Amino acid sequence: MTLEPVTLSMPPEMIRGLERIAEARDLTPGQIVRALVEKEIKRHTGAKTPNQADEPLVARLQRLLAAEMASANGWADLAGRLSLKGYEVRPAGGGLTIHDRVTGARLCKSSELGFAYARFVRKFRCPMPGHPHRMQHILNDIAAGVSPDGDDDLILIEDD
Repeated sequence: MTLEPVTLSMPPEMIRGLERIAEARDLTPGQIVRALVEKEIKRHTGAKTPNQADEPLVARLQRLLAAEMASANGWADLAGRLSLKGYEVRPAGGGLTIHDRVTGARLCKSSELGFAYARFVRKFRCPMPGHPHRMQHILNDIAAGVSPDGDDDLILIEDD
């Protein structure tokens, strides 16, 4: 890719903030700005991100985030744990997606990491604040005394 120079005028505090973010993410300020501009262009032109993330990325994210996602005890705790790693979870359709916290780039579905939205709703016993899908059927099951972990375990009964 050929790069052409562009001059931007920004307030000094914005430049310092950009430099801090770049240093923390081990990127250049130019890389961050290019990623943000690319995201805005895609948003404006309606270009869609593929629904399926690439397998190596999913595997890397799973190694990095699975323990944090499994250990979270609420939506705020999950957000905090992911933020410390440089990621965030956002509502998307009927589920959740994982995004780079700095660039906002969509990386994968949370379900691709083994953590579907329904799993979190069961675990936290409430829907994600601001999520358009309130998962009332799961909340009804919880209120009726159905195990919040679901009934996914297979029980094999054999004749003697």
